[in-house]
Amino acid sequence: MSATDRAEIIELMSSYADIPDRARFAELPQRVFTDPVTLDFGSVAGTPVMEVPVAAYGESLKETFAPFVAAHHVITGHVVRIDGDRATVSAHVRAEHWFPSEVTGDGPNCWLVVGFYDNEAVRTSEGWRLSRVKLTATYQENAHLLSAVLPAGSKA
Repeated sequence: MSATDRAEIIELMSSYADIPDRARFAELPQRVFTDPVTLDFGSVAGTPVMEVPVAAYGESLKETFAPFVAAHHVITGHVVRIDGDRATVSAHVRAEHWFPSEVTGDGPNCWLVVGFYDNEAVRTSEGWRLSRVKLTATYQENAHLLSAVLPAGSKA
């Protein structure tokens, strides 16, 4: 494994966090994901593993993060394993999602998710891209706040 490949993959994970945190839903997904990308957020959203076109995922992220006044994802402790043009990257995550006071009133206003990412990346002609994202939440705080902003029938 070259130090350059490792650094590029860690930078890729940072760009992944920048999508919701900096609201870069238009241009950044194409620089982060393969098309399509496989997603596994079952431990948080209760959804099945799905393969989605990257443009559709970018739009979905924009809608998902619209209710929050801010989001902050800290991804650390990267363990990168490279085998040719494929890699796995495991990392710790702490994600905070801040709700507006109109939703929470005087109550808690932050949904916290703590856990791990176990992702897969591939080398493309444009650089490394995430081909599979798996989040395993080990702890959540104030997940009940989601019911105030989710469309009827949605899971979280």
